[in-house]
Amino acid sequence: MALINNIRKKSGLAVGIIAIALLSFMVLGDLLGPNSRLLGGNDNVVGEIAGEKITIQEFEEAMQSVKQNYAAQTGRQPGEEEMASLREQTWGQLILKTAYQKEFDRLGITVSDEELVDMVQGNNIHPVIKQTFVNQQTGQFDRSLVVKYLRDDLPKAPVEQQAAWYNFENNLSPERQLIKYNNLIKLSNYVTTAEAKRYQAEQTNKADVKYLFVPYFSIPDSAVKVTDSQLQAYLDENKEKYKVEESRSIEYITIPVQPSGEDSAAVQQDINSIVEQFAATENDSLFVKANSDAPYNGSWVNAGSLPEQLKGQTLEQGKIYGPYNEGGTYIIHKVTGIKDGGAASARASHILIKPENDTPEAKAAAKAKAQDILNKIKGGADFAQMAAQNGQDGTAASGGDLGFFSEGAMVPPFEKAVFGATSAGLLPNLVETDFGYHVVKVTSPKTSRNYQIATVIHSISSSDATRDAAFRKADELASTVKSLEDLRQRAIQDKTLARTEAKNIRVADRSVNNLTNARELVRWAFNDKTNIGEVSPVFEIGDQFVVAALVSETEKGYAKVADIREELTAAVRNEQKANQIIEKLSKLQGPLEQMATKYGSEAVVRSANDVTFAAATIEGLGFDPVATGKIFGLKEGARSKPFEGQNGVVVAELVNMEKVNFSGDMSGVKKNIETNRSGRAEGNTYQLIREKADIKDERIKFF
Repeated sequence: MALINNIRKKSGLAVGIIAIALLSFMVLGDLLGPNSRLLGGNDNVVGEIAGEKITIQEFEEAMQSVKQNYAAQTGRQPGEEEMASLREQTWGQLILKTAYQKEFDRLGITVSDEELVDMVQGNNIHPVIKQTFVNQQTGQFDRSLVVKYLRDDLPKAPVEQQAAWYNFENNLSPERQLIKYNNLIKLSNYVTTAEAKRYQAEQTNKADVKYLFVPYFSIPDSAVKVTDSQLQAYLDENKEKYKVEESRSIEYITIPVQPSGEDSAAVQQDINSIVEQFAATENDSLFVKANSDAPYNGSWVNAGSLPEQLKGQTLEQGKIYGPYNEGGTYIIHKVTGIKDGGAASARASHILIKPENDTPEAKAAAKAKAQDILNKIKGGADFAQMAAQNGQDGTAASGGDLGFFSEGAMVPPFEKAVFGATSAGLLPNLVETDFGYHVVKVTSPKTSRNYQIATVIHSISSSDATRDAAFRKADELASTVKSLEDLRQRAIQDKTLARTEAKNIRVADRSVNNLTNARELVRWAFNDKTNIGEVSPVFEIGDQFVVAALVSETEKGYAKVADIREELTAAVRNEQKANQIIEKLSKLQGPLEQMATKYGSEAVVRSANDVTFAAATIEGLGFDPVATGKIFGLKEGARSKPFEGQNGVVVAELVNMEKVNFSGDMSGVKKNIETNRSGRAEGNTYQLIREKADIKDERIKFF
């Protein structure tokens, strides 16, 4: 970095240093991954990467740089929610520094001082610098601004900005190394002409097939007995399909903190007082700011954009509307302004009749039906009832009501008809659009009247007494329930207690089912001292108290039979069913129809056309790559032996294979394949490096 220091003495950023702070986020890219494994170790170790232990001190030092970047970028220090994300970014930096650096060293990937200079003020300027140092007159990158900043501005800049720049410098080399490494992987990709032709054939060759199918469900599950030894044998043979990350499963009971009747009554008194004050105040924006849970919005809206509670009402300036109680929240509206000449809106209802297809006959039939409905409504039939019975879109259930809508929201013919009406009522003629034929009733004709609405939103919150009562109930539960079985029994005995399961919680999770910000609960579940069956202390999560019990632990590696018994049982059962079906089919001869008749009513014969190898989807079978592979391995007219498919046993006959011969330029196909492979290379490489580095993440002991 000596050369960079020399540049700094002569050179230069402006307030754009904040943008440079984004680099640390860019460097990390997709190198963040929550899946990890906890192992025992020293109390000050947060993890291990490629055999190197990472102490809490090292982690905190790296974290400081990330926090400084965040502060420079946003102008404020991160809160707890942001800290969770920043910790992940820090961990990603350490993976880059440790696991990737070993790869860089092994391959001799380095970055020279000349390259670093080139990235700051040479011919290959770093993208962040190029975007930051822009001449306001030309709109182009200006190298002289870099020089000026480094020479004149940086030495006088606040400590946070200086730290962000130094961190940027320190990241230049590893970022360029990472780019070189990824390019080495991506550019080593080569596609042969033979590969391109095979790829094209997989996309375009089409097979017509006839097949006999016997579904697994044709044999009752009760007729197949599955033993533990069979489950274990199947798992041993297919263990690569059942790799798992470390996880925990828990059961928990929640005690919600719900406002009592006294709480609601107290809030109601407050609301009554707010309504009176709201009506009398002359400064509505300040009043909303002081009394509402939501900020003031002084924008003008047309009738179609009014709050739902006000739509369809005759509004008066200065009048209070509400309070409305919706889901425990009081809403009060005040009309603070009314003006004409704004964006137009209207309200209408319709009954849509769609043609069955695009033929003249279908259109004529749809028009005749719509005209008949229109005539009946003119004769006295109820519009809403006719809409419910005949409408062919989502408005039928609401009597055809479209609500208020602004100009430009509907297709032109419909909009022209509605906005052209001068009064409310049924339009005398049908309206034809690309969707079909509409019977239309204008509920509120076009208006350009706009409104300004001030809104106070006030939630019904629980008092301290109510919260204390909920805590006492949860605390009593935690102190008297001693095991998982006790927790289950208590939920059975007390119907007011709801017991919930949460399976496969990961070590980096911050939520458990619908419990957000449940990090402390996750940390408890992964604590080495928490035993299976043990009951937790009380956790306060949002507006509820939680008491949990640990059900099971799954370590990183391969799943155990007990962890996936249900899934394994289904697979083994289908395997045994397949053997029975194959044994029976193998004894049958003749055409497929004859075989199906001999087998029984459970066997069906179907045809499927235009099957491609790439799609691996067969009409009647769905996605079945095994069946697709068998079909494309047959010669025309040949028949396969009975084989185990995705959902049943199949016997396939290849009726016809339509092949396309590719003799022209394949460069475009090669390029597509290379692009697809390159797009996956970086992510796949990262996963391989993680596996090779055997990353052990123990941050949960600290955060």
